[in-house]
Amino acid sequence: MSKKIVVLGGGESGVGAAILAKKMGFDIFLSDSGNIRPEMEKLLAEYNIPYEHGLHTRSLIENADEVIKSPGIPDNAPIIADIANKGIKIISEIEFAGRYDSAKKICITGSNGKTTTTSLIYYLLKNAGLNVGLAGNIGKSYAYQVATMNYDYYVLELSSFQLDGVYDFKADIAILMNITPDHLDRYGYNMQNYINSKFRITRNMNRDDCFVFCADDPITINELEKIVLKAKMLPFSQEKEVNEGACLKNDMMYVNYNESEYTMYIKELALEGKHNIYNSMAAAIAAKALNISNEVIRKSLMDFQGVEHRMEKVLKVREVLYVNDSKATNVNSTWYALESIKTPIVWIAGGKDKGNDYEPLYGLVKDKVHTLICLGIDNGKLHDCFKDKVENLVDTTSAKEAVELAYKYAKPGDTVLLSPACASFDLFKNYEDRGRQFKAAVREL
Repeated sequence: MSKKIVVLGGGESGVGAAILAKKMGFDIFLSDSGNIRPEMEKLLAEYNIPYEHGLHTRSLIENADEVIKSPGIPDNAPIIADIANKGIKIISEIEFAGRYDSAKKICITGSNGKTTTTSLIYYLLKNAGLNVGLAGNIGKSYAYQVATMNYDYYVLELSSFQLDGVYDFKADIAILMNITPDHLDRYGYNMQNYINSKFRITRNMNRDDCFVFCADDPITINELEKIVLKAKMLPFSQEKEVNEGACLKNDMMYVNYNESEYTMYIKELALEGKHNIYNSMAAAIAAKALNISNEVIRKSLMDFQGVEHRMEKVLKVREVLYVNDSKATNVNSTWYALESIKTPIVWIAGGKDKGNDYEPLYGLVKDKVHTLICLGIDNGKLHDCFKDKVENLVDTTSAKEAVELAYKYAKPGDTVLLSPACASFDLFKNYEDRGRQFKAAVREL
C-alpha cells in the first residue's frame, strides 16, 4: 500500500508539493481551510489530485503517514497541534522536494537582503551559462520545479517558516545574510527561537560545503561561537579584513576563495547602498565557490537591475523622487532604506506590527524625515515613537491617499519613501499588492 501524504495549504507551495507527491506515486490529499485560487484548482484538477477547501476534514487528514505544511500556517494552529499529538511527522515543502532533487543547492536566508541576494546569484549563474532554477520563497514552487523540470543547480530563498520544517535537507552553499528581530509573533516573542530557525539552514552540512555569513552581524557571530559546523566558513565584512571570503579595503571589494581573488570598486556595483554591498559580497563569494569566472562576476554585478519592491525608483514628479521599498517588512530593512537616502524624506510606514522595536530608527528619522505618513489600521505605536521626531505626522488607510498626502508635503529635492517596517496584511493582500498600489498611485499624480 502506498504511503499517504496530506498537504495543508493550497497556495504555490502546497500545490507544488502535492504535484510532486502524485508524481512519486504517493496516495495524496490536499486540504485548505480557506479558498484556493482558481489557477491552483486548475493545476490540482490537471494532476487529478483530490482536495478540499473552506474546511479541514480531520478524518481525511489524521490518517496521514506524513503531513506537508505550507509555510503560512503557524505551528500553534489547532490542526497542527492535533496532528503533532498523533505522532504524525510534519515537514515543509522544501524538505519534501529536497528528497527528490540531486541538483547543487545554493540556499539563502536572513532577516534582510535575501531576495536581492537570491536574485543576484541566480542572475550570475544564468550569465555563466549554468542550467539553474530559482525557487523557495521566490519564483515557482521548488517542489513543482523538481516534479516538472531538470536543473543542475537551484538558487533557493528560504524563509524561517520554510526552514522550520527541514530535517534531512542539505544546502551545498548556505548563505546567512543577517539576523534581526522579525516575525517574533510566530516565535513566541522569543528571539532565540527565531535565531534557531535561521540556523537550520546549516543542518547536515559537511566539509565539502560552504557557509557564507556576515561577520559584522553580532547575533550571527554570537550564535556561531556556540555551535560546531563542519562546512567551510566564508565570512563577508565591511568592517574588518578576512583571509577567505569578502571584505572592503579603500572603496574596493576583495573576494578570496581557494587562493583565487576577485576585486572590484564599490562605485562599479549596480546596486547602491551599504546593505547592497553586503548582498553583492555574498553573491560574489557564492560565484567564486562555484568557479564562475571573474569576468562573469564583474559583468553581472555591474548590470543587475535589482528587485521589484526593494528600493525601487518609481518616478520623479515635480523634482520629488518616489521610491517603493514595500518589501521592507521589518525595522532593520527600513533602517537600511533610510540610511541610504541622502535627501530630506517623506516616509510612508505602518501596517501589521510584528512586535517591532522602532528605537534603531530614531536617529535617522530625526535627521532625515520631516513627514511621517502612517499607512495602517492601528498607527498608535508609530505615533508614540515618532511624534516628537518629525514635523508632520498623519494617518491614511489607502496607498492612494498616502501618495496624495506625500505629494502635498514633499518639497523639490525630497524623496518620498514607502518603507513600511511592518507586514501588509491589515490593508493589503501582501507586500507586492501594497507596492503595486503605491506605484499605481504615483503614476496617477
